[in-house]
Amino acid sequence: MEYLAYLAIGALVGFAAGLLGIGGGVVMVPLLVFVFSASGIASEQVLHTALGTALAAMVFTSVSSMRAHHRHGGVDWAIARAMSPGMLAGSFAAALIAGFIPTRPLAIGFTALVFYAGVQILFDLKPPGSRDLPGAAGLFAAGAAIGAISSLLAAGGAFMTIPFLAWCKVPLRRAIGTAAANGLPIAIAGTAAYIINGLRAEGLPRFSVGYVYLPALAMVVATSMLAAPMGARLAHRLPVKRLRTIFALMLFGFATKMLVGLW
Repeated sequence: MEYLAYLAIGALVGFAAGLLGIGGGVVMVPLLVFVFSASGIASEQVLHTALGTALAAMVFTSVSSMRAHHRHGGVDWAIARAMSPGMLAGSFAAALIAGFIPTRPLAIGFTALVFYAGVQILFDLKPPGSRDLPGAAGLFAAGAAIGAISSLLAAGGAFMTIPFLAWCKVPLRRAIGTAAANGLPIAIAGTAAYIINGLRAEGLPRFSVGYVYLPALAMVVATSMLAAPMGARLAHRLPVKRLRTIFALMLFGFATKMLVGLW
């Protein structure tokens, strides 16, 4: 049943990513917390293991998403290269710090992210462009801040990168593609840090590498990669506005239940 749950989580995450263009972490982490708790992982390690596993899964999904956007000419590689060093540094440092944050404060921060993402999905928020892109130092700083927050909360960074680039007058389609490319350094650096942090942790399940639980990772990645194209195809046929409302409400429910359970 545990393995079937991982397959189902991957399918839901991939389908949602393809249909609505949202990052997998906000969906994956609360669901992994439920399954990990039921399978007997120590309560003080449940959220950290879910975050580490979700970031590791994002390494694979980010590569797929980046290649798809690159094929359509949607990635501004000059911006992506300028932001990537900051994202690597911010993501790695924040994920190292996360290992020392108790579960409850970390759960509060993650829940706040999910509610923010849910509001974005519900109202399809897109900020108007109002200023030009900053220089190299500004892009590094923006990348570091986005990478740090995304790594702490196992998000791909698109929920912050896209509004930032749109605010800097980058066309929305190129902002989306560039955010997809920048999800990869966040996922790589964050995964490395969660692995390092988890090496000192006790009570982790067998077949874990630090805070990354390999059986869950393999099954979530397998079904999410299969389901994402189906979601993308249905996005052109279904009433996406209504689906956004339903999905946002689901996110609110998942996050609230996770927070209450961990509390």
